[in-house]
Amino acid sequence: MTIRFRKWGRAAAGRALIALILVGALATTAWLLVRSPQQQAPTVAVVPANDQPAGNAATAAGPSVLEASAPVEAQAPQEQAPSELDKWAAGLSGALDIPERALVGYANGELTLRKEQPNCNLSWVTLAGIGKASSDHGRYGGGSLNADGVTTKTLGAVPLQGAAGEAASEQRSGPMQLTQQEWKKAKGTGSIQDIDDASVAAGRALCASGVNLQSGQSWWNAIDGYRDSDLFRQQVLGNAQLYAALSLAPQTASAPATRAVRFALDQLGLPYVWGGNGPDTGAAGFDCSGLTKAAYDSAGVSLPRTADSQYRTEPRVTDAPKMGDLVFYGSQAFIHHVGLYLGNGLMINAPTTGMAVQIATYHIAGDDFAGAGRPA
Repeated sequence: MTIRFRKWGRAAAGRALIALILVGALATTAWLLVRSPQQQAPTVAVVPANDQPAGNAATAAGPSVLEASAPVEAQAPQEQAPSELDKWAAGLSGALDIPERALVGYANGELTLRKEQPNCNLSWVTLAGIGKASSDHGRYGGGSLNADGVTTKTLGAVPLQGAAGEAASEQRSGPMQLTQQEWKKAKGTGSIQDIDDASVAAGRALCASGVNLQSGQSWWNAIDGYRDSDLFRQQVLGNAQLYAALSLAPQTASAPATRAVRFALDQLGLPYVWGGNGPDTGAAGFDCSGLTKAAYDSAGVSLPRTADSQYRTEPRVTDAPKMGDLVFYGSQAFIHHVGLYLGNGLMINAPTTGMAVQIATYHIAGDDFAGAGRPA
């Protein structure tokens, strides 16, 4: 099954179907299509002649398929006294960069839905991914959460977080940016500005159709139904995956690889710009190696500028890639593309002209994956 993404943002360009890619997005930026994991990807992307992308997109594009997947299983909160749940949150808050009170709210959402709809298998990391994309866990505009879980600043509709941003197209409220329709449908009680109440309502919205969120396609469909935004879905997926991984290994939070991944996740939605090094240098976006270099620069590690030079300089990975590894595409003679491995078979990359910085499946049948490197 493939999901056709709608255009997003301003000044949308025309569409072209490139195998499983839908071109059409912010300025010249577009998102990948999602397909079920069991479907085989075509080995050759077929593009109508009059829709050939510009630049190097026709011959040296990055991977072009995102297989539907749910985040990996995280460290789960247990039914316990409030003081013990507070300790659980305190142990993870710093590593995840999530306020303790927000973590307690997300945990309460999972625990509530575990009782109400146990077959839904809602995880707190999904709620945390939504909270990050929606309001930076209630911190939007310098706000925070009170001890009782209520936002210090009343949040109406706010832009999606991250470098690309995106204004809300509907009236939304609170740290989880729920619409009034979603709130009422979920039988929300208390306050939409309360992280506990909003997390429970968000969980009910996700589980409303009786889905099993451990299934990749069901998870993706549930996020798709929560908010009609390609950027939102990408942000939730990426941050939920990051939180799940760090919950299992919080000691890695300060590692350069993790810091590089955090930087790259914040760039989701920016346009591919050939030779681009990002907004901090005056460019609207990044090309593939500009993104990986900037990500590691933010973590205090210097990389060469091009994909080919990064491949020939960084230590090779002989086992499966790990979070923060560079994943390369091309041949031993020439590497034309690089991405940053996120985990769970996913990477963050700037694919090609006409597409956004986005998450993709890093290795599928028929691609020219050439190996991985691990910056020291």
